[in-house]
Amino acid sequence: MQLRRVVVTGIGTINPIGNNVPAFFKSLDEGKSGASPITCFDCSLFKTQFACQVLDFDMTAYGFSKKDANKNDRYSQMALVAAREAVLDSGMDLESVNKDRIGVLVTSGVGGLETFVGEIEKNDPAQPPRYSPYLIPKLITDIAAGHISIQYGFRGPNFGLTAACSSSAMSIAVGAQFIQLGKADAMLVGGSETAVLPVGVGGFNAMHALSTRNDDPAAASRPFDRDRDGFVLGEGAGVLMLEDYEKAVARGARIYAEVAGYGLSADAYHFTAPDPEGRGAAQAMRLAMEDARISPAEVDYINTHGTSTHHGDIAETKAIREVFGKYASVPSVTSTKSMTGHLLGAAAAIEAIACIHSLCDGLIPPTINFCEEDPDIDYNLHFVFNKAESRRVNVAISNSFGFGGHNACLVFKRV
Repeated sequence: MQLRRVVVTGIGTINPIGNNVPAFFKSLDEGKSGASPITCFDCSLFKTQFACQVLDFDMTAYGFSKKDANKNDRYSQMALVAAREAVLDSGMDLESVNKDRIGVLVTSGVGGLETFVGEIEKNDPAQPPRYSPYLIPKLITDIAAGHISIQYGFRGPNFGLTAACSSSAMSIAVGAQFIQLGKADAMLVGGSETAVLPVGVGGFNAMHALSTRNDDPAAASRPFDRDRDGFVLGEGAGVLMLEDYEKAVARGARIYAEVAGYGLSADAYHFTAPDPEGRGAAQAMRLAMEDARISPAEVDYINTHGTSTHHGDIAETKAIREVFGKYASVPSVTSTKSMTGHLLGAAAAIEAIACIHSLCDGLIPPTINFCEEDPDIDYNLHFVFNKAESRRVNVAISNSFGFGGHNACLVFKRV
């Protein structure tokens, strides 16, 4: 069968370096770090005392009611805010569209962690347990999609899927597939995460996964640098409106980019560590480019998973070298996590939006905080360090890899 083309017609985000898309793009261009000392809890006894936070977030400042805020964990509050921006940005006439044909696939890696922990901590072990009736609905990872569908009356496919730090990449891929197969005309896709909490910081500290550069938080996320010592935990949301190309053209929509292909794979190696040779990552990239019917020579930009962990950065650069071969120095290579931190299940959606910025505006965001070369990393790749690079981008790919060995690669093309 002839698959339908899928394009992006709306984008929305709230994250540590931008409370909306224009602010996010400006910060990317300027190489701004979102890292700062943690303010939402007393972290003085933690090994890591900083994160990339969305400061002073209040859902009601975005047109939502206090009642809406009370019904939602912080993660789904941010999902609703990002979705609202994406819907408005799409220019879709909600009075005339067939809402049976519009779905929502906005998810999270861990869901309502704040609600879950808060409900447990408020109970006195010596007293009968008392829990809020909102506990279960607020913590589940699919509830953001449910609330968004209720907000707009979208009655198409509606669920959340979880694949750790690849969650929102998988959401984009699966949402695109619904449109390709004619199961939906449009899909709101993406992810949201708010794990800057004692249990989040403490849990990742116990794994030795987080940077402990407490004396200089803004310089802590340093992918591909010799002195990287772990990732910086971030929070926020990113949502994209995907549409059938023909229908988007017919209504005169502004088209940001085409979702041209995707590749999904598993490392089948270890539950937290990447395959040291990057085999699963390489397979995802190969499959994505095959799906998009492009060659390595055609890729202009790679937004890497690039978390600033020792093993992860090395494995990903090996994968790029293996897949791109003699063309490995052609695409510009960066990690926007150097600025936003690692937003776990929301990371891929925000990085997809960063790719769209490069496609539309001809600017490659830098990997900031790079100082010294690591002998285990291949710097013959075309890294963009510390300062944005002007470049016409026709094809961009975005890599996302999650605990459990879940790998995803997305291909975006200029239309």
